[in-house]
Amino acid sequence: MRTPAPRARELRRQGALAVLRQVHARPEVTRAELARTLGLSSGSATEITARLKALRLVDEIGAPPTGGRGRPSPALTAHPEGPLVCAVDIGHERWRLATVELGGGLLDESSGRHRDRDSGAVLTVIRRRIAEASHTHGARLRAVSVAVAGTVQGTRIVQASTMRWRDVALDDLCPDPSVPLLVGNDASLAGLAEAMRGAGTGVRALLHLTVEVGVGGVLVMDGRMMTGATGAGGEFGHLPFGDPRRQCPCGAYGCWDLEVDGRAMARALGRPAPHDPRADAEAVLAEAASGDPASRAAVGTAATALGRGVAGLVNALDPALVTLSGLGRDLIETAPDELGSAYLGGLMSFRHDDPPPLLASTLRGDGTIIGAAEVGFDAILTDDGLESWSTAVAGP
Repeated sequence: MRTPAPRARELRRQGALAVLRQVHARPEVTRAELARTLGLSSGSATEITARLKALRLVDEIGAPPTGGRGRPSPALTAHPEGPLVCAVDIGHERWRLATVELGGGLLDESSGRHRDRDSGAVLTVIRRRIAEASHTHGARLRAVSVAVAGTVQGTRIVQASTMRWRDVALDDLCPDPSVPLLVGNDASLAGLAEAMRGAGTGVRALLHLTVEVGVGGVLVMDGRMMTGATGAGGEFGHLPFGDPRRQCPCGAYGCWDLEVDGRAMARALGRPAPHDPRADAEAVLAEAASGDPASRAAVGTAATALGRGVAGLVNALDPALVTLSGLGRDLIETAPDELGSAYLGGLMSFRHDDPPPLLASTLRGDGTIIGAAEVGFDAILTDDGLESWSTAVAGP
């Protein structure tokens, strides 16, 4: 009995999406590896690849010789005229923008510091850069994905405490209303990137924490971010792990944020509250590395507060691995004893024999941009996304 035409088209589309997702997750995967992973015959893999090449979604490159018999299977990679995501990172002091291709490759990039922390002024600059990317790449630009150092619900920043932003809408950032706009918290997106392409690759339950100005992060389960009912989850820095007499810019008292970054180091050194806590933390870390005892003690105090808080999260969330980026990565390298001792001391006793490891991020400063791009490609690599690309770019 022959498969009805609509059903056959559906099966072909699903096969094409499965191949695309593999190429995105594993750049330069060979056609033979795809066939084995997806359970495809050699003929089906060849046919699907040919269709995706015709649609300008993937390209093939010659695989390096293996030394064995026969010709090596070609490797699949992003097509040079394929779909792109415009990924944007809006941080406390800086912004960064990159166009990203299938497979996670970063193409043209630009960045700058905020000349004015007013949300309107910052977003005007970002809006202009997105418009330039749209003009340069045209219909290849299929999604705009924005990471923000703040609490996000939908496409709205409900609170970015360190920048004093509240209830800021981002809906008009993209000049083309047909291009989807996706917005997420920067630390959560960095965690997704670490799970997909960094130290947490292949880990079922990953807890990622970013320490910049305060602490943010996410629990990633089976490649999915656990961000709560409205998308505002992961604000770990606002857990009451700190001094209950100390008010946070978020409005709460006793936030963990205030114990682990440049503000905590400045207090420990008897210095005024810093204008740029991240830059001040870097200065204290450099002083500690040069042997200054007061700076070493200040760094150790912050590392201890970070370790105890991480232990509390591990007790509550049960991850298999914890990754740290930003200042958290620096504290792993600069104060490993203080961090490790506080972490182990805060764990429930049954975890002591096999505690979840604490690892430094392998993606470093690229994690947020890569995570934003991952969310963008999640929107592109769908039935609707494939149909839209086929119609708008390659023709019906």
